[in-house]
Amino acid sequence: MIDRAPARARFVDEVIAGLTAVPKSIGPKWFYDKLGSKLFEAICELPEYYPTRTENGIFRHHAGAMADRAGRHRVLVELGSGSGDKVRALLPHLDALAYVAVDISRDVLTSATASLAEELPALPVYAVCDDFSTGFEVPAEIPEARRLYFYPGSSIGNFSPEAAVALLSPLAREGDGLLIGVDLLKDPATLQRAYDDSLGVTAAFNLNLLARINRELAGDFDPRHFGHVALFDPEASRIEMHLESLVEQRVRVGLHEFRFGAGERLHTENSHKYTVEGFSVLAARAGWRLSEVWTDERRWFAEMYFEA
Repeated sequence: MIDRAPARARFVDEVIAGLTAVPKSIGPKWFYDKLGSKLFEAICELPEYYPTRTENGIFRHHAGAMADRAGRHRVLVELGSGSGDKVRALLPHLDALAYVAVDISRDVLTSATASLAEELPALPVYAVCDDFSTGFEVPAEIPEARRLYFYPGSSIGNFSPEAAVALLSPLAREGDGLLIGVDLLKDPATLQRAYDDSLGVTAAFNLNLLARINRELAGDFDPRHFGHVALFDPEASRIEMHLESLVEQRVRVGLHEFRFGAGERLHTENSHKYTVEGFSVLAARAGWRLSEVWTDERRWFAEMYFEA
């Protein structure tokens, strides 16, 4: 394990800054403690949550073509590797020199890379616990070779367009290829259901952020006094998730106190949706040239391959 996990002090600083801001906001990377990661895995199994199911179908049909386009004998660097399900579809076709899994959740990363190393004993597997949202550099321990950056799952949509360019630009200077998952723009009702499911799993995932603050930062949030809100902003082309205060209340995080008015919202996540053309323009700003696109029949999701 190459451990670059953000220190507790950074979690504290970002939470305090986010609760002090107007409007209040905390970034989605803090969703992924052990429980949050399990809840997200459950979200991916929901009938309303189409992205994982749709992207998996694209890999089943096109993983070989993706490997042909990207080229074999590369070091595969996966950002936001999670449980490693999608890379399993790609690796048999790639003849990779090594696999580097990068994720902020140490528990999930440890389990996933140990399992993959057992399945593929001839493949060098590296686990890098890192908050790559602030930029990523390949650790010196990784072999020097042509690199293929792999970023499935549409998490690039969590970044504003400007932040996405800032994330992808350094990779274009270091890597030869980028294979990235992009959730495509579709009717708002489908998007809304995906982020506000009938069983309330996404709500529990959102509310777990408050429970994590309570557990790790001596907070006293009462999750019963907050409601999950998911809405589509057509101007920004994104789904937004919020936690809405159901009552007027005061909460503490350590020695800090914050007031919430009834109806006031804490913004926890954006998920931008793109057209293929729109995302290719964004990637070009970061130094990437579109080479090929694979989509499902409904064109709900795209796996896009770029060359630096």
